Amino acid sequence: MAAFAEDDLFRILSSPTARALYGTHGDEPSTLLPDFEFGWLPQIAHRVHGLLGFRDAAVNDDNLQNIYRIGVAALDAFLQSNVTGPPLTWDSADLLFPRQISKNTKRLHKIRYLLISDLSVEGEAVYKLIPNVELFCLAKCILNHDKLFRLGALPRYRWARVTVNFWHQKLLNENAADLQQIIYKDLDLLEKDFRRENSEETACRLVQRATIHTQHGFDQRAREDLQRATRETGFEFKLTGRLGKRTKFQEKDLSQLVVLAKSADPVMNGPTADLDAEANGTNVRSANATTATFKPQDLELNDDTLLESIDFSSSPPELAEANELDISPSLAALNPSNQPPLQPLDSVILLAYASSITNTSPLDGLTREETLPYALRVLQQGSSNWQIFTQALLVRSRIEAYRSRTVERSVLQLQALVDQVIVETTSSPSTEQSSGEQQNSAPSSFLPKPKPSESASASERLQYIHQLASPTRWELEAELASRWVSLGGLRTALEIYERLQMWAEVALCWAANEREDKARKIIRQQLYTSENPSEESFQAKPSVDDDDISVNDLTIDQYPPPVDAPRLFCILGDLEKSPSAYEKAWEVSNHRYARAQRSLGKYFFNQGELQKADEAYAKSLKVNPLNHSTWFSLGCVRLQLEDWTGAVDAFGRAFQIEDKDAESWSNMAAALIQLPPEVNVNNAEGDSDTNLKETAKKPNTDDDEDLTAANTPKSDPQKHIREAFVALKRAAALKRDSYRIWQNLLNVSVKLSPPPYTDIIIAQTRLIDLRSKSEGEKCVDVEVVEGLVAHLIAISPSHPTTTSADTERLLESSNHPTRKPGFEGMLIDLVQKKITPLITSSRRLWLLTAKLSLHLQKPLATLQAYEKAWRVTLNQPGWESGTKESEGLWKDVVDATGDLVDAYESLGERTRESGMGEGELVAKDWRFKARAAVR
Repeated sequence: MAAFAEDDLFRILSSPTARALYGTHGDEPSTLLPDFEFGWLPQIAHRVHGLLGFRDAAVNDDNLQNIYRIGVAALDAFLQSNVTGPPLTWDSADLLFPRQISKNTKRLHKIRYLLISDLSVEGEAVYKLIPNVELFCLAKCILNHDKLFRLGALPRYRWARVTVNFWHQKLLNENAADLQQIIYKDLDLLEKDFRRENSEETACRLVQRATIHTQHGFDQRAREDLQRATRETGFEFKLTGRLGKRTKFQEKDLSQLVVLAKSADPVMNGPTADLDAEANGTNVRSANATTATFKPQDLELNDDTLLESIDFSSSPPELAEANELDISPSLAALNPSNQPPLQPLDSVILLAYASSITNTSPLDGLTREETLPYALRVLQQGSSNWQIFTQALLVRSRIEAYRSRTVERSVLQLQALVDQVIVETTSSPSTEQSSGEQQNSAPSSFLPKPKPSESASASERLQYIHQLASPTRWELEAELASRWVSLGGLRTALEIYERLQMWAEVALCWAANEREDKARKIIRQQLYTSENPSEESFQAKPSVDDDDISVNDLTIDQYPPPVDAPRLFCILGDLEKSPSAYEKAWEVSNHRYARAQRSLGKYFFNQGELQKADEAYAKSLKVNPLNHSTWFSLGCVRLQLEDWTGAVDAFGRAFQIEDKDAESWSNMAAALIQLPPEVNVNNAEGDSDTNLKETAKKPNTDDDEDLTAANTPKSDPQKHIREAFVALKRAAALKRDSYRIWQNLLNVSVKLSPPPYTDIIIAQTRLIDLRSKSEGEKCVDVEVVEGLVAHLIAISPSHPTTTSADTERLLESSNHPTRKPGFEGMLIDLVQKKITPLITSSRRLWLLTAKLSLHLQKPLATLQAYEKAWRVTLNQPGWESGTKESEGLWKDVVDATGDLVDAYESLGERTRESGMGEGELVAKDWRFKARAAVR
C-alpha cells in the first residue's frame, strides 16, 4: 500500500465516486432519515455493493480501483491525523457527513459514539475519543467488503484488508481472537504470493508480517520473517562487541555491544546526493534526499559520567577478523563510530528486531542492554526518515527508562515525542472541538513547532508506517503517564489520564497508591448515575471530583453505557472482590468479553470453588481460545479436580500457543502420570519389565537391551509415562534452574522400562548442581544411583586383574571391548566427582562408592570407602548406650564392622592400583586393623 500525499488524499476522498459512497452529493435536509446515525456504515456497504454490481466489466473495474483507492486513502488520512502528522488541512466530518450532521454538534457526537462502539470486538473497546474515527470506519468498511475480494483477485486487496484489520487490533485494549483469526487466515492465503513480487516489495511485506507477529506475541515467527527480509534486501548486520569507553573517566577500553550494519546498496544522505551520484556515474541511492536533513529532536544525555555515545577504539581490521570468525569481512572492516548510512527499510528491520525481543526475562531473548544497540545504530548512522527516526527515539527511550543515569533523558525524550506528535496531529480548534475534545485539552509544547519547510511530508511519514506500527497520540501520552507512575509522579500521571478521560487508568493509579475508595468511586461514576439517563448523556462528561455524590447514590445504569463498560465492570470487581461485577461485565458484552470469565475463574479458584472456576475458564476460552494464560489456569484447576484427561488437554493447548512455557510442559507431565495405563489384554498376566529401582535388587543380566523394544506389545502400558518423560525433558530444557522439574524428570525416568540411563544421570547431576549447597548429600537419590551402579556391573564384566598401569590405561581407552564410554563414563563422573565430595553421614553412599571402585579394580579406593562407611556409622550418637531404642543403631555398627573386616580380608593383600606406593600391598597390617575395629 503506497502512501499518498495529503493533496492526493483530499482529491481521492472528495472525488465523485467517493461522494456517491457518502451520499453527500446534493443531499437535502428532508432526505436524511431520523436514524441516519445508526445506518451510516450499512449505507456505505450497500453503496459499495451497488457500485461494484455493474454488468459492464470495464466500468466495474474502474469502480473497483476507485473504491480501493478510497479505502486506502481513508486509512492513510486517519493515520496521518492520529499517528504521524502533519495535521489534516480539511475537516473529515464536513467531507464524509451531510451538512445536517457535520454542523450539528450533538448529532455528530452521537454518530461518532456509535462508530466507536461498533469498533468494539469481544468486549474489547477502543479509545473513546479517537479523532476522525469516521475515516477509519470508512476504510474498514470498504477494505473488508466481500465484493472487493470476489471481483479483485490481486494480492494488494487482501494485504489492504490485513493492514486495516491489524490497525483495528492495535486500537483495542487487548488483542481480540476473532480479529487475530481473520488476520492470520489472510496471511496464510498470501504466503504463496511472496514469490511473485520483487525483492524490495517482498521485504516490505515480510517486515509488515513480522510486526503483526510481534503484536500477537509470536516473537520467534517475527524474527524468522525479519531474517527472510534481510536476505531479500541483501542487508547485513551483526550484534557483536568492540573495545571502547562508555564513561568520561574510563581509561581502559572494555568490550561494548554494538550493531555493525551495512545496506546492500550504498546510501548518500543530503539534498544533493542524487546529483553527485549522477555526476560520478555511480549507482548510489539517496534516502529521502529532499528531507534528509530534517529529523525530530534528539535530546542529549548531559550526564556527568556517561558519554553521549560510546567512544570506540580504532583496532586494525585484521585483528577484528581474527577475533570474530562469525562476522563477514565487510562487517568486520566497518568502523563502529563511523558506519555507512542505511536504507530506510534496513533501519526498520533493526527496529523490528528490537521490538521482537522479549525484555522481561533474560531466558526469553536478549536483555534490554542488548536491544539498545539496535536503536543506537538507527539514530547515529541510520536512516533519516522522519517516522523511522521518531520510532528509534521511542525505542531508546523505553530501554533507557530502567537505568538510573538515563531515566531522566528517557522521560524528557518521551515528553518531547508526545509534544511533537500532539502538535503534529492537532488540527484547527474547530476540528478538535467537533471531534468531541476540548480546545485546551492538548498540552503545550516546550519544543518549538517545526516550520513546514523544516518538517517531513505526509507521504514520507506514512511510507513505512505499516512496518513500524507506531503508537497513536493517545497511546504515547498514556505511556508517558505510566512512566511518571513508575517514577512516583502520581499527580502528573493523573493529570494526563484525566485529560485523556482514561478513567480506568485513573482508578488504577489511585488503587496502586492504596486509595481504593477513590478508585471505586471513579469507576462507579462511569457506570452508574444518581439521575435518570436521557439523550443528553451523549454530551455529558462525568465528574470525578464531585465530593457531594456518594457511592451509595450511584445506582442507576448510565445510558448509553461507556464503550469500555465491560473493562470498567471487571476493574470494579477487582476492587470490590465482587463476582456480580464480573457477571455484569459478561452480560453487557453480550457474553463476548473473555476477561470477565477469566476474572470469575480466578475468583472462584481463590475461594476453593474449583468446579465453578473450571466452568468460568471454559466460557472464557470459547470466546478467546488463543489465550495462553487461561488454558494454563484451566489446566491447574483440573489438576486439583483430578480431571487428568481435561488437564492434559488444557496444558496441551497452552504449549501449542506458547511452546516455550516450561510450566505447561511440566504440569502436563504430572497429569499424564495419573492417567490409567493402556494394558494389553493378552499380556496382562505376563511378566512385566523391571524398572531401575528394581534393578538395584535384581540385576538384569540380559546383554541385549533391544530385546524389550522388540517384544513391546501393540498397546504400550507405559505410553503415558513415556509421554510424560518427553514433556519433562522439554520443560527441563526450557527451565534448567528449576530443581522441581529435574526431580520430576528423575522420578518419571526410573519408571520406564528399560530406563533411559543417560537421562537419569543427567537429571541427578543437575539436581546435585542446584541443591548440593543447601541440602548436601540429601539431594542424591540413593536408590537410583544404586540401581545405576547395579546396571553397570550387570552389563559389563569386571576388568581383568593386571598391573595397575595396564588397568588404568585400559580404563582410559575408548577402544576397550568391555567399556561403554557414554553411560559408564558419565556414571563414574557422577559418583566420583559429584557424589563423593558431598558424603558426610551416609553409610549407603560410601558402600555404593566402594561397590563401584571394586568393579573398576581399585582395591585401595574400595577399602578406603569401606573404612569411611564404618566411621560414619560409628559416629552415630547413642549406639553404645545399650538402651532398647539404640538396638537398631547397634545392629548398624555390627553390620558395618563385619563389612569392614571382610573388606580387610579380601582386599588387604592386593596391590595398590596407582599413586604413591604403587605395587605395594593395600594394607600390610590388615589383620591388626581388623582386630582393632572389632575391639
